[in-house]
Amino acid sequence: MTNKPSKDLETFDNPMPERDYTIRIDVPEFTCLCPKTGQPDFATFHIEYVADQQCVELKSLKLYMWSFREEGHFHEKVTNMILDDLVKATQPRFMRLTGKFNVRGGIYTTVVVEHRKEGWIAPQQVQLP
Repeated sequence: MTNKPSKDLETFDNPMPERDYTIRIDVPEFTCLCPKTGQPDFATFHIEYVADQQCVELKSLKLYMWSFREEGHFHEKVTNMILDDLVKATQPRFMRLTGKFNVRGGIYTTVVVEHRKEGWIAPQQVQLP
């Protein structure tokens, strides 16, 4: 059993690449360090994506998120870094990453970043009565 953090993101073949469908993943135990104070920052990350040919493998995602625990990062930078790494690994049609950081000094921070594959058009959402 792997018990060490890793920056390696593994993927697997999308079982339904002919269909646009949304994959949602919540990561409620993210931690990194404040680059100014060295104190821990805690966040929940919400990943939403429309896969193309590859999907992210969840165990590798867990170890990847764990790899930030001892690193100092500003909220904005780490959220963008994670999106860039996920996009590089999976090449999705669309991906949105939302980082909701816990309160620090009476302030909550939420950072939302997106990637859209060139030429991809989102399907229209159906509103049922």
